[in-house]
Amino acid sequence: MPAVTDAQENFNESTQISRRNVLIGWGATLAAVALPAVAVAAGATDATPTSPKTQRKESLNTITTKDGVEIFYKDWGPKNAQPIVFHHGWPLSADDWDTQMLYFVEKGYRVIAHDRRGHGRSSQVTDGHDMDHYAADAAAVVTYLDLRDAIHIGHSTGGGEATHYVAHHGKGRAAKLVLIGAVPPIMVKTTANPGGLPIEVFDDLRRQLAANRAQFYRDFASGPFYSYNRPGANVSQGVIENWWRQGMMGSAKAHYDGIKAFSETDFTEDLKIINVPTLVMHGEDDQIVPIADSAPLSAKLLKKGTMKVYEKFPHGMCTTHADVINPELLAFIKG
Repeated sequence: MPAVTDAQENFNESTQISRRNVLIGWGATLAAVALPAVAVAAGATDATPTSPKTQRKESLNTITTKDGVEIFYKDWGPKNAQPIVFHHGWPLSADDWDTQMLYFVEKGYRVIAHDRRGHGRSSQVTDGHDMDHYAADAAAVVTYLDLRDAIHIGHSTGGGEATHYVAHHGKGRAAKLVLIGAVPPIMVKTTANPGGLPIEVFDDLRRQLAANRAQFYRDFASGPFYSYNRPGANVSQGVIENWWRQGMMGSAKAHYDGIKAFSETDFTEDLKIINVPTLVMHGEDDQIVPIADSAPLSAKLLKKGTMKVYEKFPHGMCTTHADVINPELLAFIKG
């Protein structure tokens, strides 16, 4: 074996010392990084503004309701501007209001829209798919954002949700209400509502959804929702695909249960007690919520109701005729 020289011994010893110094240095660095994390995890002081969990939720624009449901919402525009709250239809999401939200944020308003529980990006929970929970969830968003003097605009099922919200949670916060192609007073045929749709119509919706939701939604969007099934209709494939995309984002269970919520809930008493100016807008060619048993009856029950009917406009007129609907909404809000 070759002899180890003094120079080699000094080199080896120097190398070992350097390695020890590097390890000590890394240990000190890790300790410096870890100590604040430990302090935060231990809840070092009450001065910490928000927990990591709250920060995560705020970054995703969600709130958690009292029964543990995460509700996603959009909130655009100046925080000190008058708020407009949009309530979407079945089985869609806040995205269905993008055209209106962009229009009104450019006009200087604060615009808010949330995904109903089980829809869009909100929690896909088992229960709570009824108007009481829908309205309470909307109220949770309004309270969290501390919205006051708000205009509430609801389309279709969202019109029912907005009606129930304003009637039960809107005192002191809601300034005006708009119902567009909305489901109130009640859709299903009953002894008290002989002009309603037979329950078999809604049973068939449930059957189609359970059998092949993807195809059902495509047929719904490409047919009666936008009146694309009418001769000479200006069909937009992008609109159809966007409707389908929104529908498929949500929970089949929530959508299935939601059919009962939008068809069988009776909003008669809600409409009677609402005391804010309300605009009822309806398309004459609405194939989803037939006008004869909806808009005129709602307008009659409201204390401060005004009705506008749009000839040949479909159920989804906020999308197909946004150039007409948006200025009409603006005029009502400013009036």
